[in-house]
Amino acid sequence: MVESTMASTMVEPAATRTAPAQITSETKHELPASMVERMTLILDAFAGAGSRLTLEEVACRTGLPRSTAHRILDQMVRLEWVDHASFGYCLGRRAKSLGASDNGQSRIREAAAPLLHELHLQTGMVAHLAVLDRGDCLYLDKIGGQLAATLTSRVGGRVPAYLTACGKAILAGLEPEMVDAFYGPHLVRRTERSIAELATLHQELGRIRQRHGLAFETGEAMNSMACVGAAVRSPEGPVAGISLCGPARPGHLERVAPLVADAARDISRILHPELGTPRRGRRAFAEPAQSWSPQAMERLVATQSGQWM
Repeated sequence: MVESTMASTMVEPAATRTAPAQITSETKHELPASMVERMTLILDAFAGAGSRLTLEEVACRTGLPRSTAHRILDQMVRLEWVDHASFGYCLGRRAKSLGASDNGQSRIREAAAPLLHELHLQTGMVAHLAVLDRGDCLYLDKIGGQLAATLTSRVGGRVPAYLTACGKAILAGLEPEMVDAFYGPHLVRRTERSIAELATLHQELGRIRQRHGLAFETGEAMNSMACVGAAVRSPEGPVAGISLCGPARPGHLERVAPLVADAARDISRILHPELGTPRRGRRAFAEPAQSWSPQAMERLVATQSGQWM
């Protein structure tokens, strides 16, 4: 009997010692200790460049504790691997650039080039293509003959997005919190007509949304020059912007605005066929736009930028 009791006593601690080891091993397998592995789990949680996740969704998809996921996400936001806005989290600049040497800019430029040439030929104005990069418009293309030489814009150059029509069209498609993250309350002015306050910029972006994405700029980036722009979109949001620019003349921007809107729509559909089939025929510059009645154009003029002056 004593032997039986001793045997039982010897076996029980052995079982007690092995159980925690098994649990620890399984825990380590589910929750990797390496920061690199945990960051990889978080990046893999996003389905693509336009994927948006809340903190709870990140924690659920990765299996990480909510507090751990929040701490790592904060670090990734600071390093621009992830962006944070009111909707939650999305992939940041660094993550989007992986696997594409120019972040898809060559593809955007290739899709837009024929339509930019057509816009220039139809109107005689300078056509621009730009993408948003940390609050700036980064110009990918500029087509405009002799008139182009009079503008300070250049391919590869930058200008604050709120100063340009194509930049404002892109900003209007973003969450207000993302716009706030780009700029401080006071904005740098280039001319007397430049937007100088963040609150005023938000008012202007609201007017652009009311115009279904058409943005106007008169003398904000360069005196005596005017511009009309629209955003190139993906199913997730704006990816670029196009514009026509030329000397400021009364009523001229309103005449070319439908052409810019149509071209931006067609470029969007070329890049993302799921949005629909691009138009085959293009309307001539001199013809009235059937989708823009005189009454609509009057409303459009009334809500142009510049009314804060």
